[in-house]
Amino acid sequence: MLEFLTDYVGFLLKLVSVALVIGFLLAALSSGKRKSQPGSLSVTKLNESYDAMKAELDHQLLDKKVLKSLAKEKKKKEKLEKKALKKAPKETEEVAKKRLYVLDFDGDIKASAVETMREEITAILSVAKPQDEVVVRLESGGGVVHGYGLAASQLQRIREANIPLTICVDKVAASGGYMMACVADKIIAAPFAILGSIGVVAQVPNVHRLLDKSLIDVELHTAGKYKRTLTMLGVNTDEGREKFKQDLEDTHGLFKRFVSSQRPQLDIEDIATGDTWYGSEAIENKLIDVVMTSDAYLVSHYENADVIQVTYKQPKGMAERLGLSFFSALEQKAVSWVGKITQSRGY
Repeated sequence: MLEFLTDYVGFLLKLVSVALVIGFLLAALSSGKRKSQPGSLSVTKLNESYDAMKAELDHQLLDKKVLKSLAKEKKKKEKLEKKALKKAPKETEEVAKKRLYVLDFDGDIKASAVETMREEITAILSVAKPQDEVVVRLESGGGVVHGYGLAASQLQRIREANIPLTICVDKVAASGGYMMACVADKIIAAPFAILGSIGVVAQVPNVHRLLDKSLIDVELHTAGKYKRTLTMLGVNTDEGREKFKQDLEDTHGLFKRFVSSQRPQLDIEDIATGDTWYGSEAIENKLIDVVMTSDAYLVSHYENADVIQVTYKQPKGMAERLGLSFFSALEQKAVSWVGKITQSRGY
């Protein structure tokens, strides 16, 4: 009996191994096709959720007479609005109600969320009018230069289309996150949100001495004097360090010029030190315009505007469809861990 169970477990392990290998092969074959598959756009009217919650509380807290009175008033108001729209010219009807398009950006070190945000912005710009507004709820502590540079450029598309852009920060918009935020016409931050960190950081661990002790040689060959200034495994030179530092200074200068061009009211030399401020302090040095939470800002528009959340979902890859999302999550954790240890010219 024991021998049978051992053989059976061995068979199952082999079967699982074969299934995983096939899964990886299919995922690799389909990776090139993933980009051609269309994603899905989700549109949610937040006013309706807000009204539903309010109605539920009224139902629980108010007596029947008051509820009946409120229902009458609501019907009367809706009737008057419909009557006014019928009498109004077509042009007036089209601009009667403002729309607030709401996007969420939760940034990691690679600014991966830019892949969905670019699709959301494209969709919104196809229908938005000058009287509308785009609100981005932004959370990011920064990351790689090229990732956040692209994210800021995507937000600039909204400004170039003459659509008002508001950035709301409830927790953090630092470094590359603030680079994105400064593109907005208006920046709103919660009292304890962290903002600023206009600086550049890079760190490269070097294990050359450990390898040397273990009698391990590492050869690095480059074509071009500055193809590799610092290395993790080889010997770093003073000349390489100086070039690396100069590259950081150049990137910092580019960062400062960009922020200054978007928010000329800032004293850039005073605030571009890499320091951070809380929202209640950031308004004093003009990093932001209003101290308020994103929830308070959206609620203030529910009465007079359609508040619409737009979310784009990327198509699922073969790995996810085969239930191999564990490996995708493992990869993300690894990227996050490496990002904390080694940052190359990151905002």
